[in-house]
Amino acid sequence: MHRSRVYAVLIDTPEEEAEQAAAFWSAALGATARPDPDHSQFTVLHGALPGIVAAIQSVNDAPRYHVDIESDDPEAETQRLIALGATEITRWLDCRVLRAPGGHLLCVLPVHSPPEVFQAEARTWP
Repeated sequence: MHRSRVYAVLIDTPEEEAEQAAAFWSAALGATARPDPDHSQFTVLHGALPGIVAAIQSVNDAPRYHVDIESDDPEAETQRLIALGATEITRWLDCRVLRAPGGHLLCVLPVHSPPEVFQAEARTWP
């Protein structure tokens, strides 16, 4: 058995537009935009989605949205999602990038939220 939960919603934005996107989305959602000091491609939108991280991600690709799912067993969660119809595209650092039926991207990563949040909100899977 393993556990997982939606951790983040990312607004993937072409690099040259990331600053404008962060300004727009922070104002639109009433959030505070702050660059992630550990990962320069992310600008976190603090307070945008209570209980879930929202961020702008600067990408060398087309604009899109994607979901990050955190798990106490990323390999088991990846296999569960593949069994549901997703395909694994690549791995980046500790993140597994998948494409869901319909074409949407999602990432599976190790637990990043505080332990009490993960414990309270994660679902258990066989």
